[in-house]
Amino acid sequence: MHGNTTMTWKWLGRVPYEDARAMQRERVDAVAAGTAEPVLWLLEHPDVVTVGRGGDREEAVRSGLPVAETERGGGLTWHGPGQVVGYPIFRLDDHDVHRHLRDIEGALIRWLAALGVMGGRIEGLTGVWVGAKKIASIGVAVRRWVTYHGFALNVNPDMAAFRRFRPCGLDPDVMTSLAEQGVAVAVEEAARGIALAFGAAG
Repeated sequence: MHGNTTMTWKWLGRVPYEDARAMQRERVDAVAAGTAEPVLWLLEHPDVVTVGRGGDREEAVRSGLPVAETERGGGLTWHGPGQVVGYPIFRLDDHDVHRHLRDIEGALIRWLAALGVMGGRIEGLTGVWVGAKKIASIGVAVRRWVTYHGFALNVNPDMAAFRRFRPCGLDPDVMTSLAEQGVAVAVEEAARGIALAFGAAG
């Protein structure tokens, strides 16, 4: 990440969304106060549709899946087993949220390239794409100029959950995963590789 930020990383396993959200808010306050170090948390969530600041809660409820409202940017997305979720929590000293989003995309693109998968960006759309298919969703929040929330990269989830709503307002069929791209990798192994691409220390 930019700004010479040195982060450690930790794999947290499967954590309920609201628990992880509370953990993030607590860590944000500690980082802002200078009593905790920056961190990249990597984890899975149980099934949940999250509603970002631009999302439609009613559409999320119609999915029939558990719903959680959140302060991150973006619309609706799904989290669940088989997906690596990453929460980089650090001071955004340059106050450049746009650059922060591009940095997250860049780290994920580097990791995909190491797997032989050609990830990229699409102008005007946040996230990481493989051709016309979206493999990673990104939505962040900033409080006291400390970042939280982050990204979700589809490793080998049940993609049927995305077809219950319009993820980020897009056609559900736009979503893809590493498994659909013919790449077999365990979720925890994927988390380790992503952490290295972010430059995080174990």
